[in-house]
Amino acid sequence: MMIGSDIYQFGPFRLDPAAGILYRGDEPTMLGRHAVALMRRLLDNAGTPVSKDALVEAGWGELAVADNNLTVQIAALRRVLAKEDAKRWVETIPRNGYRYVGPAVVANVRDAPIAYRAAPVLALPEKHSVAVLPFSNLSGDPEQEYFADGMVDYIITGLARIKWLFVIARNSSFAYKGRIADVRQVGRELGVRYVLEGSVRRSGGSVRVIGQMIDTSTGAHVWAERYDRNSADIFALQDEIALSVVGAIAPSVRKAEIERVRRKRPESLDAYDLMLQAQPDVDSGMLEQVTRALTLLERAIALEPAYALAHGNAAMCHHCLFLRAGLQEVNRIASIHHARLAIANGQDDALALTWAGFSIVWMRTIPPLLSRRWRQRWQSARRRH
Repeated sequence: MMIGSDIYQFGPFRLDPAAGILYRGDEPTMLGRHAVALMRRLLDNAGTPVSKDALVEAGWGELAVADNNLTVQIAALRRVLAKEDAKRWVETIPRNGYRYVGPAVVANVRDAPIAYRAAPVLALPEKHSVAVLPFSNLSGDPEQEYFADGMVDYIITGLARIKWLFVIARNSSFAYKGRIADVRQVGRELGVRYVLEGSVRRSGGSVRVIGQMIDTSTGAHVWAERYDRNSADIFALQDEIALSVVGAIAPSVRKAEIERVRRKRPESLDAYDLMLQAQPDVDSGMLEQVTRALTLLERAIALEPAYALAHGNAAMCHHCLFLRAGLQEVNRIASIHHARLAIANGQDDALALTWAGFSIVWMRTIPPLLSRRWRQRWQSARRRH
């Protein structure tokens, strides 16, 4: 059994369990978290059969799922793996389960000293490339962690609007959260030329943000700045930091490209703050946390009814509640309702549209899969517990 914090390398693939991403070379694949969890369990037991029950537990925990969900996820996994030159990757064991039979698996311990990690060196993309690492929370209050993470989220979203700029996704850059990382090593692991890091201090109505961008090939500072603002200027501050990064990378930026950084912001700072507080609980996917997040999101929507990202997150909350709290029709309807509002109000918000699309597809797909027999099995299991 491999260590839980390992990075798994096999053939041209790299599985990062903490980020929930399977990479092919330097490119993340489109596998969802369930398929990634199944892949991890198979790699942990490489060469040994893994039962269907064990795989269902790895992918869905204690949640009861339809029998064909496992088959669907294994098929998705095989489609991704089959794109490489390998005759077999995942073998079916009739009436038993599945077994990983691909290339040898190597585990690189995530927390080992950096000099001993055998992480792959990724080639730099042709476009300018940047990774925004999680900002440190210097507020002296752990409860403000959400605010620092929210700052980074919006900077990433703004930078991602620049067509000629390659921006590492949040899931990959946040794998470094809470770790002291050498930026040159980060550059090699993520395949980026630049790394943006910084800190946030929030006290009362004032915010101080310190940011610095480093060229990972040389370790030299390209740009550094300190910003002191009040909370009312937070959206302008996020734009300013993103524009400073773009200007440092390519000074002769066309005005039209600069405008891509800016996005529609919520009018209410209170609604924005509530949404940021809810985000970690939404991402957890756990019943208690999601219920708590939904309360915050409903308050945010009450303050700003057209807040697309709040609606997108609310759709995900109801999606989770539908699956984990008894398959209640009210949650399915609410998920689709919020998803439609996110689409109607969030034409410039890629994240809101992503959550909305995900919710609508699954909330229309899941019910037909829930056979009467499966519902009875789920209800029986619930009564026993």
